[in-house]
Amino acid sequence: GAEELELLERLLGLPGGNKYGVQGERKVPVLQTNNGPGLMGLMTIAAHLVRQARKDQLLGSTAEEKAVVQQWLEYRVTRVNGGSSKEDTRTILKDLNMHLEDKVYLAGNIFTLADILMYYGLHHIMVDLTVQEKEKYLNVSRWFNHIQHYPGVRQHLSDVVFIKNRLYTNAH
Repeated sequence: GAEELELLERLLGLPGGNKYGVQGERKVPVLQTNNGPGLMGLMTIAAHLVRQARKDQLLGSTAEEKAVVQQWLEYRVTRVNGGSSKEDTRTILKDLNMHLEDKVYLAGNIFTLADILMYYGLHHIMVDLTVQEKEKYLNVSRWFNHIQHYPGVRQHLSDVVFIKNRLYTNAH
């Protein structure tokens, strides 16, 4: 969580220097603020950073977009963070693959915080997928490849390679 939040800070162009800790056995991220109690939880802190950077469009523009972004952030925290078995991973990739079938981004046609945090959350999974698995989850692969090339997102994370000739055959 803390590493992701530091990546997000840099992506948003924030000065950084925030102090992150973790709490409990689930290692919930905590942001120490100068005034008052710290902020807890990946979604809460991430949304706070987005507002601090005055990039509120990343949280969605319409009420519906905001709800969809929120929904995927919750999914990210409850399912992706919680899921550790092969079965969980398969379910997550299947869910995402179906959802992304007719969408460019998780919230439809706009790039949001949900895409950024889902990308960071899935990176370690996507790195380990075989070529066959990447092809099985074509929509996830297309989306992931798009997000990793979005300016500023990937930073020091390794580039996940997708074989382009097979992936984009039916794009015409």
